[in-house]
Amino acid sequence: MSGRDPEEDRVREAARVGVEALIPAQKVLRHSVRGQVLDALRAALVDGELAPGEIYSGPALGERYGVSATPVREAMQQLALEGAVECLPNRGFRVLSRTPRAMAELAEVRALLEVPVVLRLARAVPAQAWAALRPTAASAAEAAEAGDPAGYAEADRAFHREVLSLGGNEQLVSVAQDLHRRSQWPLPGVPRARRAELVADAAEHTALLEALIAGDLPLVEQVLRRHFGAG
Repeated sequence: MSGRDPEEDRVREAARVGVEALIPAQKVLRHSVRGQVLDALRAALVDGELAPGEIYSGPALGERYGVSATPVREAMQQLALEGAVECLPNRGFRVLSRTPRAMAELAEVRALLEVPVVLRLARAVPAQAWAALRPTAASAAEAAEAGDPAGYAEADRAFHREVLSLGGNEQLVSVAQDLHRRSQWPLPGVPRARRAELVADAAEHTALLEALIAGDLPLVEQVLRRHFGAG
């Protein structure tokens, strides 16, 4: 016997190849599947495929996405934390309904959070930094032109995330992204966003960037308030 501690050997190996290399492949695969299912469920919420008020079971959704019920339940638990669904013991998950008032309140809170922050950044961030966000705005415009609500929702969040990230406050970005995601779930009985509506919304991203690049603060505030429906 060598007298060497197997745990010490494991620690040494972790230092040599990196801890990630020692994580079981099954664990990595499971995390990947759960993330993919979560993305698919979020897209289904935005598209209205998962209807407000309806109850869905983990096994049924697992069959739809070609996975077991376990990653579906894990993804649904995350959606419950985000306020999209509620867990019903022994039944499944109910998609929560939104009201016009709740959506208006979300828009108001987003405006209260983002408008002053962007106006402050408009005074400090150089034009070239704003110009670097044009590809992100273009990606949102492409999703809008394609009439893809779920794709646009993701691109829309990406644009706002990159704008706010220029302030360097990760907590603010996280809170704003959560509010933004909640505001994208459709109202019961309301058709999903039409292509023209998506295109108009995406155009405001471009208008905002051009105003920021030009340093036109009154126009920046005007476009922001119109974008959030804040008047």
